[in-house]
Amino acid sequence: MVPHHCCVALLLGLTFACSRSVAAQPANRLAVKEGATLPALKQPVLFNTPEADRILSAMQIFPPDSPWHEDVSGRPVAGNSARIIAGMEPNRHFYFNSDMGFILVPPNQPRINIKIVDYPDESDRGPYPLPENTPVEGWPLAGGQLAHLQRVGEGDRHMIVVDPFHARLYEFYIGRRTDAGWQAGQASIFDLSSNKLRPKGWTSADAAGLPIFPAVVRFDECQRGMVDHAMRVTARRTRRAYVYPATHFASRSDDPNLPRMGERFRLRADFDISRFSPHAQAVLKGLKKYGMIVADNGINWAISVTPDARLKGLAELSRVKGRDFEVIVPTGEHEGPRGK
Repeated sequence: MVPHHCCVALLLGLTFACSRSVAAQPANRLAVKEGATLPALKQPVLFNTPEADRILSAMQIFPPDSPWHEDVSGRPVAGNSARIIAGMEPNRHFYFNSDMGFILVPPNQPRINIKIVDYPDESDRGPYPLPENTPVEGWPLAGGQLAHLQRVGEGDRHMIVVDPFHARLYEFYIGRRTDAGWQAGQASIFDLSSNKLRPKGWTSADAAGLPIFPAVVRFDECQRGMVDHAMRVTARRTRRAYVYPATHFASRSDDPNLPRMGERFRLRADFDISRFSPHAQAVLKGLKKYGMIVADNGINWAISVTPDARLKGLAELSRVKGRDFEVIVPTGEHEGPRGK
């Protein structure tokens, strides 16, 4: 994926410190759906397992009134929707990246400090519950041994760690293991029980300052028949602006017909999804109801999916084209879901 953050001098060799931290939550503050019970977790569990499915199915990933769960099927179409679509390769097929894996950790997961080398002033203070087997973006479908991939390779190298029992999400940009320990370009911590945004102007592991985990397509939700949240999408060219719930931009262009970070797209209501297979239909239903949010610079019309071999039929999504989407008027910061 195209590197997304604005140019800053690398602060190589800097021991991590930052201007803000997220206080640890009491162990009884859980990210659990009403009426559900969070299964016990005694060791780290990877995303592509039945055990992870059971935990994820019980989790409330951000509050029900968060922007990620907002039903945008009735929102008005933006006045320049057609112009934005026209500038984003409208005949290009819809695409999915099998990129964003993650690991679930138990409440007693040991915490470690890591070195932040690119964005220490826009990162959240550790220590972090980072297991030895934390997956790096693209693994395992990308191939190779995890221990090797943790050390080598280029790109954004996102790493995602979820602590359901403390309602915490940890995300890292350019995560890498070295002889001296773990390091990352940036580190963000999100409270899964709150709608609070990052400070305005701050990045995250994604250029928009948004969390990645709540926007990734997972096996457990596709099995249930619908992706019930907004999805993460990239755009090759973006505007030097951001819109709620984003907090950061990564562009020098002021062209009003380029999408902003946080721009929300919706699959047209009249698009026929009846001939798609179940997992593809689950994605398309979600795109009609919750849409997808521009979170980073990259391939046009590319959403993020867990690199989970159990997901089937998603190649059918290539039958969808960019012209099948529309840009909506987003909910404002002081309308609908609140950043609280």
